[in-house]
Amino acid sequence: MELWYTEKQTDSFGITAKVTETYVREQTDFQDLSMIETEEWGTMLTLDGMVMTTVKDEFVYHEMVAHPALVTHPNPEYVLVVGGGDGGVIREIMKHPKVKKAVLVDIDGKVIEYSKKYLPTIAGELDNPRVEVIVNDGYMHIHDHKNTYDVIMVDSTEPVGPAVELFSKGFYQGIFDALKEDGIFVAQTDNPWFKADLIQTVNRDVKEIFPIVRVYSANIPTYPSGLWTFTMGSKKHDPLQVEESAIPEFPTKYYTPRLHKAAFVLPKFVEDLIK
Repeated sequence: MELWYTEKQTDSFGITAKVTETYVREQTDFQDLSMIETEEWGTMLTLDGMVMTTVKDEFVYHEMVAHPALVTHPNPEYVLVVGGGDGGVIREIMKHPKVKKAVLVDIDGKVIEYSKKYLPTIAGELDNPRVEVIVNDGYMHIHDHKNTYDVIMVDSTEPVGPAVELFSKGFYQGIFDALKEDGIFVAQTDNPWFKADLIQTVNRDVKEIFPIVRVYSANIPTYPSGLWTFTMGSKKHDPLQVEESAIPEFPTKYYTPRLHKAAFVLPKFVEDLIK
């Protein structure tokens, strides 16, 4: 008998993957968590029936959350990651020697615990001495740390369950206040095929708070539709003004200096969403 995992991405569309082993299936205090082994994508973390990361394609998402903002900011010494308990964004941040401290705040400690156990290639930098891991509400952490961070990255699930407040205008205002005077934030903002309204709403809200707002995209095959967007809000520094020659060399599989500006070139139907 074959076992398949299916994520219903809409009421009438989904993706499916053949499962070879189930490591964890647990209802945590916040969400339904599964850690499974798939034939195509390797180890896969799911939360509330949604694919969060897989060993095979995780590098795309984690690199594209971290590097565009970190190369745009001239001196990103203090960085916050809200969510991201699998540790992938932290791993990418640690590739930047200018970062003195990275703080990870995830509301669900079980995500951190099981990622360390079953996703060691993703979570391997969570014990780095430059990293502080806090199990707490990221929304509250933001509001308790004014003028603290150079860069804030929101690595959240889709806007369901505990992540709903991480897509609110109040949260983006809190991020603005928690950033220093030339700070930058970036958040994953879902896909334009199924969540066009979300992208429009986030873009409108962020534009009312930040003077510079840019949307960029990447191809992530296990995420709904495969086309994923990220929204960057900046107080001072424009990612489109970064010189390719000024981007330092560090090991990546997706992000490159040439890709930096190219990622901000959007298909017309996505451009139309954010006009």
